[in-house]
Amino acid sequence: MMPSVCCWTLLLALLASQPAETSTVAPPINPTVQCWCASYPNVTLCSWPQPADSWPVNYTASYMERHQPSVTKQCQLIPPNSSSSPSSSSSSLSSSSSGHHLLWHCPLRELKLLTDYIINVTTLYEGGSSSYLTSFMLEDIVKPDPPVDIKVSPHHLKKTLLEWSAPPTWTYLDIAPLKYYITYKWDHKGIAKSVELGPLENTSMELDRLIPGRTYRFQVCAQELLGLGQRSHWSSPVTITLP
Repeated sequence: MMPSVCCWTLLLALLASQPAETSTVAPPINPTVQCWCASYPNVTLCSWPQPADSWPVNYTASYMERHQPSVTKQCQLIPPNSSSSPSSSSSSLSSSSSGHHLLWHCPLRELKLLTDYIINVTTLYEGGSSSYLTSFMLEDIVKPDPPVDIKVSPHHLKKTLLEWSAPPTWTYLDIAPLKYYITYKWDHKGIAKSVELGPLENTSMELDRLIPGRTYRFQVCAQELLGLGQRSHWSSPVTITLP
């Protein structure tokens, strides 16, 4: 009888010494907010990914000038999969850090140059909330979408004509023209070669010294004419084998 009691006592003591499991789930991590202006000067977007876990969340967002904190503007959020979600392809967030995540969007309108802005995104979840603050200046986040309608055609006098159109989302070309850079790439005996040209203000260029029978891949990117912000991503490539 005594050995049995002793064994049960040891077993209960062992179980009591183990850490108790908890069903508490850690709250979602604050979103990583990225802002860019693909339609200078009037429309800036800030975006962040929907959490990958199943924790139910909602958000509020506001923005202000750093030197006028009393004037706060609320952002009308656009949730993922909304019919009004922007389709901008320039979002570095959607193309890189967010992976397969769905995106929330916050449009900011009529921002001014040479002004420091603060955006506050608050995550609301059952049991609490948390806030994420980030700051930016408009001239640092200007980033057009890539050019479109890339066309390559052999031309007279052994030249090749490359043509493209400005990104349709850049709606104020008369106020803020764009400049362009082009690149073309090819393989030579298994070695990758490339040439980059620009900046160009026109939306076409004649290329010479291209070799007939060789396959080339052409791409174009855009930037605000005065150099504000960043270049766009490269356009979708157009590949052609010259006759």
